[in-house]
Amino acid sequence: MSETPNANSAYPPSYYAASRNIVRQPQVLEGAVEADICVVGAGYSGLSAAISLAEQGFKVVMVEAAEVGWGASGRNGGQVVNGLNASLDTIQRRYGQQTANFVGGLLQEGAGIIYDRVERYGINCDLKRGNIYAAYTPKHMEELKAKQALWRSHGMDDHELLDKSQIRQHIGSDVYEGGMIDHSGGHMHPLNLALGEAAAFEGLGGKIFERSPVTKVDQDASGATVSTEKGQVRAKTALICGNAYLGNVVPELTARVMPVSTQMMATEPLGEDRANALLPTGMCVEDVRYILDYFRLSADHRLIFGGGVVYGGTDPADVEAKLRPNMDKVFPQLKQVKVDYAWSGNFALSFSRVPQLGRLGKNIYFAHGYSGHGVTGSHLFGRILSEAVRGDMTRFDTFASLPWIPFPGGRMFRAQYSTLGSWWYALKDRLGL
Repeated sequence: MSETPNANSAYPPSYYAASRNIVRQPQVLEGAVEADICVVGAGYSGLSAAISLAEQGFKVVMVEAAEVGWGASGRNGGQVVNGLNASLDTIQRRYGQQTANFVGGLLQEGAGIIYDRVERYGINCDLKRGNIYAAYTPKHMEELKAKQALWRSHGMDDHELLDKSQIRQHIGSDVYEGGMIDHSGGHMHPLNLALGEAAAFEGLGGKIFERSPVTKVDQDASGATVSTEKGQVRAKTALICGNAYLGNVVPELTARVMPVSTQMMATEPLGEDRANALLPTGMCVEDVRYILDYFRLSADHRLIFGGGVVYGGTDPADVEAKLRPNMDKVFPQLKQVKVDYAWSGNFALSFSRVPQLGRLGKNIYFAHGYSGHGVTGSHLFGRILSEAVRGDMTRFDTFASLPWIPFPGGRMFRAQYSTLGSWWYALKDRLGL
């Protein structure tokens, strides 16, 4: 079943929830509260915008249906991967060279925001540098070479190509043809990052109301009103950052994105020696197939392995059964290893695979649709939202002007349509086309 956060939503039984280092005492919104800005959704997008605005002295209130980081921000693969889902050459082809140059100039900014805030606010989230794109075929290697050259043309020179013998020094597996390191990428404990950012925001004077599902968002000439079951926030501006878990709270946004679930699992602790034999340099990995796998080591030497998609945001009946064959293919030495945790979570897919920023009327802004690249994208777009609220519309308007494309088949058949497309690309992956 697809999930809808509500006032009784506890964290899903993931490894991240079990190992979080901050246990909050949620405060429910009751009665009327006033603020300069009300942020709907206490995930990365909302937290990024809220911190940026609180640092500038704004009175900011956040309203969250469940708890901080309950959605994708607290369940994802924990990989700090630069770039958008749509590649720079795709953006250039669709929107022109000027837009591609603009996007190319900010693709590493989201990671920079994370690194800066972890250091500035002393957030304990096991942050490590370096991520690897792994190639199965010579065709994949050609794609990585082209990506390195393209990013270098936009001033990004952090990518190091690896041949078959070199990637073996980073990944204890024989399945890959080669790969590429992004030295500016990395990985961390995603829920602890979200919880640490929430603490930083509150330290700046911000207020977070949890277990307070929003029922509607209204606006008039003087501001916006965010209503919950037991209270309301009256603010000059509202930022909608619910992403895949917004539901139908803002009907104008419902058709713009589709929830898509992805699955993860964490093995039992492997011990330092055994874990280091899998990933000797401690970098995270994702392969370059259309339906990709991604994995990394946790601080307590587990392998966290993810992959797969289910369009429409439903959960598979058995996450481990879905992921285990892929993990065993990469690391056959783990076939007898126990899996301690297996979970699922939704991200918001836009049809163009480009995140969407926009404005509803005068006083409501939104950001969503990171399409599987939300860890860095959400931090970047949260900052851009904050710029718009402060009156600097330059970067916001560039993204807001990009056309959004509805999913073929409408809300009723969009999942089926996307599943057919996914099947086709998965077939191409298997055939090496």
